[in-house]
Amino acid sequence: MVVFGTRPEAIKMAPVIRALRQKAEILCQVTVTAQHREMLDQVLELFKIVPDFDLNLMKQGQTLTDITTRVLCGLREVFQRELPDLILVHGDTTTTFVAALAAFYAQIPVGHIEAGLRTGNKYSPFPEEMNRKLASVLTDLHFAPTETAKKNLLLEGVEPEKIFVTGNTVIDALLSTMKPEYSFHDPHIQQILEQGKELRMILVTTHRRENLGEPMRQIYQALRSTLEMFPDTYVIFPVHKNPKVRKVVTEILGSHPRVNLVEPLDYEPFVNLMARSHLILTDSGGIQEEAPSLGIPVLVVRDTTERPEAVGAGTVSLVGTEYDSVFMEMKRLLSDQNAYKKMSMACNPYGDGCAADRIAEIISGKRV
Repeated sequence: MVVFGTRPEAIKMAPVIRALRQKAEILCQVTVTAQHREMLDQVLELFKIVPDFDLNLMKQGQTLTDITTRVLCGLREVFQRELPDLILVHGDTTTTFVAALAAFYAQIPVGHIEAGLRTGNKYSPFPEEMNRKLASVLTDLHFAPTETAKKNLLLEGVEPEKIFVTGNTVIDALLSTMKPEYSFHDPHIQQILEQGKELRMILVTTHRRENLGEPMRQIYQALRSTLEMFPDTYVIFPVHKNPKVRKVVTEILGSHPRVNLVEPLDYEPFVNLMARSHLILTDSGGIQEEAPSLGIPVLVVRDTTERPEAVGAGTVSLVGTEYDSVFMEMKRLLSDQNAYKKMSMACNPYGDGCAADRIAEIISGKRV
């Protein structure tokens, strides 16, 4: 039984579900908690996933405690009724940790996909770092995306025979979704791209809890200064629905003529928008893995990252959230062609698009 609750989990689990369902010896059920509802449904529709169980738990203004207790109680009933042989969870959401805990209470083994990522700071990212670590303690099969993730698990005492380096399933999803001749159904996005075809597009996303308030304010001010210095650039910014994000974005960037604030995009148009961008400014974890496969440099506006492989490979630059550091790094990449080319040509350390097949092979009792 595959369990997930958010859009990023759904994206990364979709290739796994497909691979498992191609195995005659495996019955793969899907349970969604709907920790996120609207954004999750977009991905389910795109990848044609119909959940066997939908807890539909999302409520307006929900807290981490609310999500935790509702997921725990909801999954208890599903697990008791279905008695799956293995629970598969992904990454670092609250659903991930609580599903692993519910499986432990039901004495059902757990497989953790994208296991072993660490920052070493339990409050950054919050609550994801501890969600991931706590899930690891309860996990029986650790599907690590990289050798670095494997080393993190070994340092925490995980037995080597329980760790499998598979690559990251997000690359599987990306490669199956990106289309060179993609046409955007949203006429507004298509119009923005047409008007800006002689300019360099900067794609921006921000949503992290730890960046709310002053950090986001400094990031957006640095972005505005960059636009003033480089008149051949423009921004497309799918703005997160969190009103705390929207307030600051609108205040600092809303009036700029080359800033296009748009609603959050479905996964398919977003992937294809990434492919058309010149540079990406983000605090997202998944984009750090995806964009290097498209040859797009990524500036990560966070103080820590649980994905150091991309930084080490040179595809990602961790720039923090202070005005000066964000502005100077954007300035460097927009004015130094050699620096830009070096980042865009670096090799993606996150895999070859076959991670889901490897995971399915392992679960079916084979080795690759």
